[in-house]
Amino acid sequence: MDLHFTRTNGPADKAIDSLIKLAGNVHHPDLVREMILAALKAGQEDELRGDLKLMNSTMKEMRFTTKIFSPYRNKRKVTVFGSARTTPDEPVYQMAKLFGNKLAEAGFMVITGGGGGIMQAVNEGAGSDYSFGVNIRLPFEQNPNSTLEGSPRLITYKYFFNRKVAFLKEASAIALFPGGFGTLDEAMETLTLLQTGKHELMPLILIDEPDGIYWASWMQFLRDSLLAQGFISASDFNFIECVHSADSAVDCITRFYRRFHSQRYVDKKLAIRLTSPISQQLVDECNELFYEILAPGSSIYLSGPLPCEEDEPEFRALPRLIVDFNRKDFGKLRALIDFINNY
Repeated sequence: MDLHFTRTNGPADKAIDSLIKLAGNVHHPDLVREMILAALKAGQEDELRGDLKLMNSTMKEMRFTTKIFSPYRNKRKVTVFGSARTTPDEPVYQMAKLFGNKLAEAGFMVITGGGGGIMQAVNEGAGSDYSFGVNIRLPFEQNPNSTLEGSPRLITYKYFFNRKVAFLKEASAIALFPGGFGTLDEAMETLTLLQTGKHELMPLILIDEPDGIYWASWMQFLRDSLLAQGFISASDFNFIECVHSADSAVDCITRFYRRFHSQRYVDKKLAIRLTSPISQQLVDECNELFYEILAPGSSIYLSGPLPCEEDEPEFRALPRLIVDFNRKDFGKLRALIDFINNY
């Protein structure tokens, strides 16, 4: 029979409803129903076992990811990338270890790839209780480090794309030490998601040794080869902060969350949730300085929770700044948040 996501499947719909009821304690059964239908439709439409194995593994890995991270949803986490080949005798290793320690002291948990090098240094610094490992099965380099071995917060993935989702979906900030292809891949991936608005705004910090030029050289490449040819905008650099100490890196993160709490789109409006109220004078200044990011004829204004936010009662008491955002100038939106935080 042909299956549809609408309720036009007759006995199949009844069978799915019965299965959900039989399983019991199923949250959001409307979504679970569609997931079951998607699996059945895939089985009908795709003859290749390899395709179905990919879908099956993806679903299982994402389910397990949610299971591991969900108890810590109210805890801010920082994802840290860097070379797996960095050795403990290198200064940048000790810097990464110190960074992990200072993050834990500031109340953040850390997410790394769970392997050696920079990943191990950060996990060592933060300690097992403050660490997640998002590992990948590889034929080389990527065994779990000693801090995470046996940890209930260690996940090992088959597919890189599922691992990438975990790194970014669960993060309140991204920090990168010098590294190879994988590190640069994550840097570009994060920038792309921030630039296109596919991830909530968050700090993106590039960390190097005091005299290091790794990230300075990379930033120069972005300016000379991308910005100069019009492939990116000058405001895209608002997403990036380059620092040369663990203290400065932690300060970038805590400063970003000094007043900014979170954001949510409600219809065509962007609700910026704040941890402390702001004055009407500051709102007026925001309208004067950031009018370019607004939809025509709209404004920035103070508000309480919007009706569609009722499903997040834990944020009800937070003051809001409502922005009729044009949904394209995300680098300038980041500048608005920095302005509010620094006021």
